[in-house]
Amino acid sequence: MERVIVIGCPGAGKSTFARALHQATDLPLFYLDQIWHRPDKSTLSEEEFDAILTDVVSQPRWIIDGNYLRTMEMRLKRCDTVFLLDYPLELCLEGAAARIGAAREDMPWVETEFDPEFRQWIEDFPRDQLPRVYELLDSFRQQADCIVFRSRQQADDWLREWKKKRENENNPA
Repeated sequence: MERVIVIGCPGAGKSTFARALHQATDLPLFYLDQIWHRPDKSTLSEEEFDAILTDVVSQPRWIIDGNYLRTMEMRLKRCDTVFLLDYPLELCLEGAAARIGAAREDMPWVETEFDPEFRQWIEDFPRDQLPRVYELLDSFRQQADCIVFRSRQQADDWLREWKKKRENENNPA
């Protein structure tokens, strides 16, 4: 596991999982939201974003947190592991609402309200984005491990077991 993408609905906890994985692996962590968004809430051009992302994926080791469906294929071509957080919609809405007012290292500003447009985007994610995500994953399953979590507990359990396995490999009895 050297090149990892973490994807899923906004509010699922992608950044939280990516940070925990980063701490466990020391792989460099890149947040697509930090790349795309500027502190003044403007965005880069697609060309600028793509150039930075091309540089990131050309590196030998990384974790990339974020969906950005338009560029997902570029990341899938280079990754060896995909984590999809496919959680219930209500959990994602709760997760997005819970971070309002909190400073986050994955965003260049503090959200002060649950933007209605963003909320609608989350509500539409299972219909508008998720089928395409699964279609892309199906086409890359031969070259990358695709791990789908249906709950935060599954993700936490997987990470705990992975750490335990890694410790046992590093400290054989």
